[in-house]
Amino acid sequence: MDGESWPNERVRQMRDKAEELERAAQHAMDPGERQRLRDRAMRVRERSEREYGKGSGTMDPM
Repeated sequence: MDGESWPNERVRQMRDKAEELERAAQHAMDPGERQRLRDRAMRVRERSEREYGKGSGTMDPM
């Protein structure tokens, strides 16, 4: 993987993980587990935005 595509790939992976955690939270029966999963998804998203910027990885720069 070249140097330019690495940040975009990492952002995509982090956002995919956050979405996966959100889906798991929606299906969790235990309220505590649901909240834990939502909190973790939020932390992953915040880290992604902090490290790569809010719009990183969302568009192909051409």
